[in-house]
Amino acid sequence: MFLHLEFQPQEIRSLIRKRKLSLAGNMKLKIYGTLSCKSGKRMNKQNRVFFSSEKEAIHLGFRPCGHCLKEKYKVWRHGTI
Repeated sequence: MFLHLEFQPQEIRSLIRKRKLSLAGNMKLKIYGTLSCKSGKRMNKQNRVFFSSEKEAIHLGFRPCGHCLKEKYKVWRHGTI
């Protein structure tokens, strides 16, 4: 997990291009989603974290976003993750 505020914008873009970051999440709400999610783009940078994989996000107790990961959210909501 990478905290947004620990990196400069160009470092984040570089890590995304190198595919070292694939998902973003909200630290306070414990939600993860795609990097292109409209909800995620609006979140406060202090709360934003990045993940290298979905497995990492789930392991750290984050749940799928209901906007950009609708199917995964439905599965999580019904308790099958």
